[in-house]
Amino acid sequence: MLSLETDLQTERDHLAASRAALKRMREHAEDLYATGDKVAGDPFAAETLGRHLARRIADLADNPDTPLFFGRLDIDEDRFHVGRRHVTDAAGEPMVLDWRAPLSRKFYQASARDPQEVKVRRRFGFVKGTLTSFEDENLQAGEEHGTSRILLEEIERPRVGPMRDIVATIQPEQDELVRAELDESICVQGAPGTGKTAVGLHRAAYLLYLHRERLRRAGVLIVGPNTAFLHYIASVLPTLGEVEVRQSTIEDLLKTPVKAQDTPRAAEVKQDPRMAAVLARRLHAKISKPEEPLIVSDGSYRWRISPEALRRIVDDVRREAPPYAIGRERVRARIVSLLMLQSEARRGDSPGEAWQRRMGKAAPVVELLDRAWPAVTPEQLVFEVLTDPADDLLSSDEQEVITWAKPPKTAKSARWTAADAVLVDEAAGLIDRVASFGHVVVDEAQDLSPMQARVIARRSEHGSITLLGDLAQGTAPWATRDWRDLLAHLGKPDARVVPLTTGFRVPAAVVELANRLLPALGVNVPEARSLRSDGALHIGTTESIEEETVKAVQTALTFDGSIGVIVADASADAIAAALRTNGITIADADSDGRVTVLPAGLAKGLEYDHVIVVEPADIVAAEARGLNRLFVVLTRAVSRLDVLHSRPLPTPLDGVS
Repeated sequence: MLSLETDLQTERDHLAASRAALKRMREHAEDLYATGDKVAGDPFAAETLGRHLARRIADLADNPDTPLFFGRLDIDEDRFHVGRRHVTDAAGEPMVLDWRAPLSRKFYQASARDPQEVKVRRRFGFVKGTLTSFEDENLQAGEEHGTSRILLEEIERPRVGPMRDIVATIQPEQDELVRAELDESICVQGAPGTGKTAVGLHRAAYLLYLHRERLRRAGVLIVGPNTAFLHYIASVLPTLGEVEVRQSTIEDLLKTPVKAQDTPRAAEVKQDPRMAAVLARRLHAKISKPEEPLIVSDGSYRWRISPEALRRIVDDVRREAPPYAIGRERVRARIVSLLMLQSEARRGDSPGEAWQRRMGKAAPVVELLDRAWPAVTPEQLVFEVLTDPADDLLSSDEQEVITWAKPPKTAKSARWTAADAVLVDEAAGLIDRVASFGHVVVDEAQDLSPMQARVIARRSEHGSITLLGDLAQGTAPWATRDWRDLLAHLGKPDARVVPLTTGFRVPAAVVELANRLLPALGVNVPEARSLRSDGALHIGTTESIEEETVKAVQTALTFDGSIGVIVADASADAIAAALRTNGITIADADSDGRVTVLPAGLAKGLEYDHVIVVEPADIVAAEARGLNRLFVVLTRAVSRLDVLHSRPLPTPLDGVS
């Protein structure tokens, strides 16, 4: 016992020394920041150095409630503590290894069967940043815990507030995905509670660690289904020392303000991939072959280009298939080039850049361009299609449903819908190049429409993607039923599809209940299984649903952790009012609280320790893919699940109690 106490105190001393070292590292960076303008050679260098040091200071921020390390590797005579970031002593020697370092991989991958030179793997238990315990596995002696007590405690720790990182609990199959090469695109089909979101975020952090400068230039983008989800995951990357990652919804990537709403049928047609071809056809139909010669004067001479030469220019550029606006500029440049050749032949020397710019802007040249390759904006192109969507790719019914009932006078006065904004982005991609990120992580991807997938494809054309989702949780009318179809629209048809089926967050009783829905969902996914047997499931029938919900929340408040009351969207206000009437504080934009009342339509991607599902039949009846929505809702619980109903449960749940 004395040895264990001594060992524990030694580890606590190392933790204290590591925190002091991290503080010194941050103070050193702050000192450099304060004096950077005095050592930089010029204002540009000073600004660049200042940005770098500001990032460094943010990277070195310490949270006393978050342990600096969570494990230790004993290799030969050396000991390496593994943690969330690299910490060195005053001499530059490592006190904590970043979990992404090559050596740290052994912490996740070593086993009794394959020790990978690791003598002992130690895991640490913490309570709010205080080191409280440890457990050792002597791998070279064949000793390995099938289920680590400390690991399970960390996995099962109550959830309050935003999502946490999982660096202390990454499993070997997750680690393989996290450390995949930057150039490889991966699709993770993850059953509920398998940690697919965490895998995607940790892969982003790992890639930033390994390819820092490359990805700093190209950027990393995280795309989530809604702002609530982005708020939930927002703190994960900063705790891992990564603060320069853009997080966005699909809607926020688009620049078109949404001021109107489509009918469900119109939205479905506009999200169909045929609309991309409709827009491309309409755009390229604007290009025509010149029939008249070009005659232009530079003030000294009149130059002439024949119709045949002009048609060759247009045909050549069209065959090259550049973005439309770039094609227009290529036509202009090649016209000017022919004019230059004539000028050189007559004058004997090459005209200067000013002459070239003047000729490119000369009225006859611009008039020819406007006839042969007219300028167009994305909004104008979509405006024309929605005013008259005649195209044999669409049926007459489909054309009618997307045609404006009262067309706006101009594209500038149009009131765009969310689906229109996607079309405008498609048009923008046809007209000009869109900046591409180095890596894009897309979560809850099963609900992307083909046209939304193309929004992502344009922003990952020269980079890789990590696609995360669960086909069983697809609730949109256009939700994909096969990952290969969606990957084709994303421009990554050869991406590796990897299933994760072992759940670490959702208890077995909850998983088994949700699995009853799978045969009715119309997707081919393996059943999930859970490592957790500690959860609680209660299904109750009541005549007063509001009264029973209040009682269930009051009971839930006697436990630790967050509470999510998930209801059909139309019932959310009534349930929230009933809870407030009974003195229960509900978390919202203006107040914190442990209880959240959540419309079922916003539940995707979120987790709560205790979930209370109110009237499943109403959730199912609210939309065409209601059973898929119920599957999402039931799997939000990470400790306890109450299902309350006054109406009969949906058919797949017949007989449960």
